[in-house]
Amino acid sequence: MEEETGFFEKVYEVVMHIPSGRVTSYGAIARYLGAAKSARMVGWAMNAASKMEDVPAHRVVNRNGLLSGKHHFPGTYVMQQLLEEEGIEVKEDKVVDFKALFWDPSAELKR
Repeated sequence: MEEETGFFEKVYEVVMHIPSGRVTSYGAIARYLGAAKSARMVGWAMNAASKMEDVPAHRVVNRNGLLSGKHHFPGTYVMQQLLEEEGIEVKEDKVVDFKALFWDPSAELKR
C-alpha cells in the first residue's frame, strides 16, 4: 500500500503542472514516471483525486480524449463542465481537438 501511495503522489505532482485549457492522458503520465505499463494505476490515482479540489483530475483523459473517468466526479457532468470552464470543447464525452490540446509531460517537464 505504501508503494501505491507514493506512486499516487508522483501522479498528483505531474497533474498539478497541466496548464488550464490543456489535457493529458493516463498513459502519458505513466510514461513520464517511467512506468509505461501503469496507465491503469494512474487512472486509479485520478479516481481518488476526482474529489480533491487541489488536483485538476478533470484534465486527465484516456488516450483517445474520452472522459473515461467522468463517473468518479460528484455529479454526472462535472468533469465536462470543469473542462468547458477552461475553454475545452467536449462533444459526446470526447475532447474536441484532443491532439491540439494534448499536453505531454515528457516534453514539458524537466526531470
